[in-house]
Amino acid sequence: MAAEVALKTRIAEEPDGSRLELLELPAEEAFLDALLRDIFQRYWQQIVFGPMIQGAAYEIRCPGAPTKIGLADGYLTIFFGRTHFHLCIGDNCGPAGNPTPTALRDHRRTKEAAFFRGLDKTGAPVTWGLRLINGAGEPQMTIFFPNPFLSDDDEILAEPQWERLSVWQELLKRYLGQPPDPRDRSAQGFSCC
Repeated sequence: MAAEVALKTRIAEEPDGSRLELLELPAEEAFLDALLRDIFQRYWQQIVFGPMIQGAAYEIRCPGAPTKIGLADGYLTIFFGRTHFHLCIGDNCGPAGNPTPTALRDHRRTKEAAFFRGLDKTGAPVTWGLRLINGAGEPQMTIFFPNPFLSDDDEILAEPQWERLSVWQELLKRYLGQPPDPRDRSAQGFSCC
C-alpha cells in the first residue's frame, strides 16, 4: 500500500480552535476496505472508535475480535457477534427497483480519509488516529490509536509511555511508507480540560 500513496499533509482548524495535522489517504472503496479490515482485525483490542460530532463523542471499545467483516453495496459491515456497525465507504447503488439517488450516494460515501495528529498549542502531537468524512463534510467515524499520555482506562499517565505509539507508527509505515517521526515524542503532556 505505501508505494501507492503519496504523502500529503495539511493543517485543519476545528470549530473549537484546536488543530489537526491531517495525513491524507485515498477515499476509494478498495483502499478503505483494506485499511479498516487491517485496523479492526489487527488492533481491535487497542483502538477506540465512534462518531465525533459537535456535542457528542462516542468512544467505543470493541467487545471482542470481529466475528465477520463484509462489504456489500458500498457498505463495510463489521460484526462483533450481534453488535455491528455499517460504514458507507463505496458506491451505494440500492436495489435495482429502487436505486439510491446520486445526491444521496454522494452524501453517504466517504469523501475524505486521513490519519491525524491532534496538536497542542505549541504544535506538538497529543492525539493520533484516523478520521473519515462523508460527501456532505460530516464526520463518519474517528478511530483513536493508543495514546502515550493516557492509560487504557482513559486516565492521564504520570509519565508518557512512548511504546503506545506503536499502532500509529506501524500504520504510517504500512500505508504511507513513513518511518517514526521524532515530533510524535515532542509534547510535554496531555490534559483534557
